[in-house]
Amino acid sequence: MRVQTWQRFPSPLGAVLAAAVAGAVLTVSGLASPAAFAADARPDSVQRGLDALVREDGMPGALASVKGPGGRSRSYTAGVGDLATGAPVPEDGQVRIGSNTKAFTAVVVLQLVAEGKIGLDTPVDDYLRGLVRGERIDGRKITVRHLLQQTSGLPNYTEYDLQLRHYAPRELVDIALRHEGHFEPGQKWEYSNTNYVLAGMIVEQVTHRPMAEEIDRRVIRPVGLRHTYFPAPGDITIREPHPKGYYRDAAGAPLSDVTEMDPSWAWAAGQLISTNADLNRFYGALLSGDLLKKAQLDQMRNTVSAEYFGPGARYGLGLVSFPLSCGGVYWGHGGSFPGYETRGGATTQGRAANIAVTTQPTDKATLDHMSTLVDTALCRR
Repeated sequence: MRVQTWQRFPSPLGAVLAAAVAGAVLTVSGLASPAAFAADARPDSVQRGLDALVREDGMPGALASVKGPGGRSRSYTAGVGDLATGAPVPEDGQVRIGSNTKAFTAVVVLQLVAEGKIGLDTPVDDYLRGLVRGERIDGRKITVRHLLQQTSGLPNYTEYDLQLRHYAPRELVDIALRHEGHFEPGQKWEYSNTNYVLAGMIVEQVTHRPMAEEIDRRVIRPVGLRHTYFPAPGDITIREPHPKGYYRDAAGAPLSDVTEMDPSWAWAAGQLISTNADLNRFYGALLSGDLLKKAQLDQMRNTVSAEYFGPGARYGLGLVSFPLSCGGVYWGHGGSFPGYETRGGATTQGRAANIAVTTQPTDKATLDHMSTLVDTALCRR
């Protein structure tokens, strides 16, 4: 999930989570040369970067998948997948991909736009009559485009009052609506998970089907994402081989196993489970036009400045462009969920890379190292 700082877990739920798991903590430490993060053309540059994330940045485990323009893929791992047993990180293991889910949700909405069932510039109130109302909040002024592009001004529900329990989407929206709107729709860009919960609710309203089913039949199955799924209500597990995910309050704090958790608080904004290789396949298929017609893909890649993601980053409709050191950009999103952090995306030239670590970084330096490693993987000759 994306919250106040880049992909950091919201502090109110974080405090509850810390209290809930305080009885079982583990630590990990190590050291590696910062030079491991430098981009080079050697075949082991990605492996060296993953090793450094574990040894220098204190990530329990790290894993990556890289696809070259010829279609050849390679998976990497570093660290351990289970701190209690020392079990290795499973190759291309499943992780909770957090806000990468937003790109999937946006694809479903844009497919419905192409079918004439949703209008990008239609007010939210046309689909969710009377629901989006509050202080400086009016769903008659907020359009579907505002939701997908994060320009609605809606408060971010993940900043408030979350508990470790099951949530219905309407409850998440109600949390946000108890707070004042941040600005008039379209006035500026600001990240809010509330936007994508509402987008998911609109999908359900016009299709009369659960959001999870729409993502599955419109995105997951057509692209052949065999290791990607939307957890069913009450499912707190990760189905296939996976590294365990860990939580820590601050840099240097002990780690707690938070692998199993009800993900309903993230819903259409961040509930999916996937693998790095499946994410490579998804973003590659998206950019190749396999999921959207050209008109909708062009809209998705119509961006506004979003330096929140880093220098030069721009936000489209659930899709972010990031500049590459070797020229051009790659398209992805990134995601965060308690226990996991992901970075990556694909280029229009057929390259793709995604990286995951098994705890959310508590400092900007580690996040920068992850982003640099994605650049390393995509810029290798």
